[in-house]
Amino acid sequence: MKIQLSKPYVTQEVKDAVLRVIDGGNFILGKESEAFEKEMAAHTGVKNCVLSANWTAAVYLLCLSLKKLGRLKEGDEVIMPSHTAFPSCEPFIHAGAVVKFVDVDETYTIDPAAIERAITPKTVGILPVHLYGLAVDMERIKAIAAAHKLWIIEDCAQAQGAKYKGARVGSMTMAAGFSFFPSKNLSVFGDGGAMTTNDDELANLVRKLRNHGKRDKFTNDMIGFNLRFNEMNAAIGRIQLRELDRLNQGRRDAVALYRKLLGGVQGVTLPVERPGCEHVYHMFVIQVDNREGLGKFLGEKGVGTGIHYPIACHQQPAILALYKDIPKLPVTERVINRILSLPIYGEINAEQVTYVCNCIKEYLKA
Repeated sequence: MKIQLSKPYVTQEVKDAVLRVIDGGNFILGKESEAFEKEMAAHTGVKNCVLSANWTAAVYLLCLSLKKLGRLKEGDEVIMPSHTAFPSCEPFIHAGAVVKFVDVDETYTIDPAAIERAITPKTVGILPVHLYGLAVDMERIKAIAAAHKLWIIEDCAQAQGAKYKGARVGSMTMAAGFSFFPSKNLSVFGDGGAMTTNDDELANLVRKLRNHGKRDKFTNDMIGFNLRFNEMNAAIGRIQLRELDRLNQGRRDAVALYRKLLGGVQGVTLPVERPGCEHVYHMFVIQVDNREGLGKFLGEKGVGTGIHYPIACHQQPAILALYKDIPKLPVTERVINRILSLPIYGEINAEQVTYVCNCIKEYLKA
């Protein structure tokens, strides 16, 4: 049996949507993009959604907008977890901020206590990452931010549709960034991203900056970029968005079976869920002592696996060359040597999950 690590949702409707855009002849920031922005804003529970070329672009333009508004300056500090995809830190560094990497807790998400310890007079913001599809402890983080007058930008790249105490990720703070990369829960079959916010001024600045600083077709209010969204991706994204909650439930159903079949298996540590959260399982990540051996064995059995992520951000060569004070992050440094991502996607079935679990048991002789 061959089982992919992840698999995008593809139907004839998706293919027909691409052909519809081709026949329509409008390929960039047209009616499909406008509709996708409105529909995503409504689904997330915010006033504004602004599409951009990718997550990194959307958050970088957000950082530049904060600079224009005097809310981010060269040398200001932004706190974020080190256990995340490296792009999480790039927009802030490009914007001139200093990134303070902190540890995670047993859920793999940022530890609020570590945030408090990292705050200095130069700290202006926090980037909590809803890693693997699980919302961070927003109540504690928002309380910390309020006490220290810090802004929060949510990293929702892996968690579209997830909830924290009934609220969607991307709706609880000043702004948020989303990714539509092919492996994400909502994919547009290419690069793509968005920012969401209830702040009209921020949204308008990002909207202008993504399109050469334009007010209209021939009037440029500022020096901007070409980081626009295209209509084919938007048409695909609209269909994916309509199916998102159903497909996320499919992921949770698969995880329930994973937990049933792997629960109690010696040598396997299952992921921890935070009470009050609706996890959407972008990744289903277990811990094992010999993940290289297990990963190789599963590969030979036709099962795709991954490691997200084998090198923490604070250990990356680019960061070691940039910063002198590199923190010791014991939880992060321990788990990155033990984590293994198992196949998960919205339409994975019970037979496939059972096969993966049986292979794991065979390897561990459970």
